[in-house]
Amino acid sequence: MRWVWIDKFVAFESGVHGSAVKNVTLAEEQLEHHFPGYPVMPPSLMIEGMAQTAGILVGEARGFEENVILAKIRKANIERYAVPGDQIRYDARVDSIDEAAAATSGTISINGEPAGTVELMFSHVNKSAQAAGLPSHNFVFTDQFMQLFNSIKDNAVGTDAS
Repeated sequence: MRWVWIDKFVAFESGVHGSAVKNVTLAEEQLEHHFPGYPVMPPSLMIEGMAQTAGILVGEARGFEENVILAKIRKANIERYAVPGDQIRYDARVDSIDEAAAATSGTISINGEPAGTVELMFSHVNKSAQAAGLPSHNFVFTDQFMQLFNSIKDNAVGTDAS
């Protein structure tokens, strides 16, 4: 099973920025065990939500031709927890992109209030990387991710629907 830490995109400008939201619910398994008796969305999963938002932004900018792999968390500062009932918003921006890699930065907010910043580096893995033992198919942008991305076209391309 692949975990997806964003529910939908609310804004998207190809190659520039994208915004996605995640609604935190008590029905999520990971909340049950993180702090027993005090369910919170762990900061590591908020960083992963930002990575998924930024990774789709980077992948789309290159036509989804390659796998986009999170290479490095350059900087992450999460100042608050999200709890059930909260909405997390990930605002990602492409800082640089070329054939080999991309750098992104972004902010995380919870219910409209600042909650953190994240800077990420991604590597582009193309079909020539098969020698490294990676699958030949696109294992990052699966049908599940593409379904999430395709919702952008219907709802939020070039807009901010928040």
